[in-house]
Amino acid sequence: AAGAGGQQWVLVEMVQAFYEAPAYHLILEGILILWIIRLLFSKTYKLQERSDLTLKEKEELIEEWQPEPLVPPVPKDHPALNYNIVSGPPTHIVTVNGKECINFASFNFLGLLDNEKVKSAAQASLKKYGVGTCGPRGFYGTFDVHLELEERLAKFMRTEEAIIYSYGFATIASAIPAYSKRGDIVFVDEAACFAIQKGLQASRSNIKLFKHNDMADLEQLLKEQETEDQKNPRKARVTRRFIVVEGLYMNTGDICPLPELIKLKYKYKVRIFLEESLSFGVLGEHGRGITEHFGINIDDIDLISANMENSLASIGGFCCGRSFIIDHQRLSGQGYCFSASLPPLLAAAAIEALNIMEDNPDIFQTLRAKCERIHKALQGISGLKVVGESFSPALHLQLEESCGSRENDVKLLKRVVDYCMNSGIALTQARYLEKEEKCLPPPSIRVVITVEQTEQELDKAAALLKEAAQSVLN
Repeated sequence: AAGAGGQQWVLVEMVQAFYEAPAYHLILEGILILWIIRLLFSKTYKLQERSDLTLKEKEELIEEWQPEPLVPPVPKDHPALNYNIVSGPPTHIVTVNGKECINFASFNFLGLLDNEKVKSAAQASLKKYGVGTCGPRGFYGTFDVHLELEERLAKFMRTEEAIIYSYGFATIASAIPAYSKRGDIVFVDEAACFAIQKGLQASRSNIKLFKHNDMADLEQLLKEQETEDQKNPRKARVTRRFIVVEGLYMNTGDICPLPELIKLKYKYKVRIFLEESLSFGVLGEHGRGITEHFGINIDDIDLISANMENSLASIGGFCCGRSFIIDHQRLSGQGYCFSASLPPLLAAAAIEALNIMEDNPDIFQTLRAKCERIHKALQGISGLKVVGESFSPALHLQLEESCGSRENDVKLLKRVVDYCMNSGIALTQARYLEKEEKCLPPPSIRVVITVEQTEQELDKAAALLKEAAQSVLN
């Protein structure tokens, strides 16, 4: 009896709820019920039987089919497909396409590429070790000369430890994803070089670009992130934050405001990765880079990366910092773990180049004076503007006004480069993978300064560029 009374009470409640429910609620439920009934009793669809094609029809379809191109069509006159052929070493005087020119294109800042001491060290190593290594560092690819170079680099940079890579581009591109993973946050300057961009892409981290050298914009992003972290403190505790910058920017020739970055680092508790391929062997009294230039304690930087393909006139790159940071790369740096190690002859050449840098500290002041001389001489060229610091060994000349399209700008600047080449000055245009760059820089002519260039040659190059601009642009 109690059970029957309970069921009757539930039925009464259901009827009461039905009368009290809003009209739109009843209509919606009714529509859903009708839709379910329709689905239950509707007929199932049968696929039409496929009719087989005749052999003739198949052949006609095959003949008509045109596959899409694997890559988009590229014009034969594309700059990347038309090389300037160098005969002999790309030293102070270089032979390009059979014509002898003064070299303002190669990144041989300290003139060590053809240095007799460097070549002798490389030749002695070649006789002792052979040409290559045929194995990565963890698999019989570690030679005593590699360990010596790492020790010398750490000592030169005044850090605890250094690690070398066999390819300059892969150095920072491997170092970033070794530390920054999915879910981590990286604040990066929008003018960062392509190697940094590839490292960020491989890390799959959350990337936040700030305006070039704009510390106010960076701090705004850091404040916004701090606010987000306060909303979810548990996630914030396991999220790593990095700032990635260059000492001297490859794409602009500008120096990064490192003292301000250090203040932001400690204020917002982030780590700093510093790419110094252009500033190593250039800035500072002894060529140690931007930290020496500003007088900043190198321990304030979490990781320093640079290639050995500019000032050291070798191949490969290195990272330096605290021992526990560098040791992690030996386990996680993809370019270190999976690439064949640096050929011993190139490691020996880099060691000898370091010896020369240590024995001749005046070389850095000589380079700086020559950079400042040509920077001043290039001012006031009609139609062109100089981009980059006065002490940067790689300057950019950009058009003051665009022709209306990037393609036309590139062609116009190429005519200026060709004009100079025909008069015995070798220059080059800055090249980019246009479809892959995050923030594509404007087209430019790159002017590279080395210690080997004489004052007369610097003045000649500046005068010739003015003449070329007058002839081509006006």
